[in-house]
Amino acid sequence: MIHDTQILDLLESGVKAEGVRQKAIANNIANLNTPGYRRYDIKFQDILAKMVEADGPIDSSKLEPEFFQPRTTRVDTTGNDVDLDTEVGEMVKNSSLHTAYTLLIKKKYEQMKAAIQTF
Repeated sequence: MIHDTQILDLLESGVKAEGVRQKAIANNIANLNTPGYRRYDIKFQDILAKMVEADGPIDSSKLEPEFFQPRTTRVDTTGNDVDLDTEVGEMVKNSSLHTAYTLLIKKKYEQMKAAIQTF
């Protein structure tokens, strides 16, 4: 079970992971026409889910995004598998996740402020 004190750490890790993913997407787009380039993404949600499902306390300092090459998109004649439409879609999705994490952090701080002001 996640304790209130860990929620902010996990949300902050999410914001950092989405920042790393944004860099990966930008790098993929920059290499759109590079022969032999294979796109990169990061694993974060899977790592987070395993930590949450495991028994015991969650150590958010070990919650680091991992780069990987999905190798699930079509490869063109130059050996490149970057698709601009896919990357733009991933960028939109990533921005939405980043916004969600940020809003949740804001809400958590508002709750803490309200709790302090009641004393």
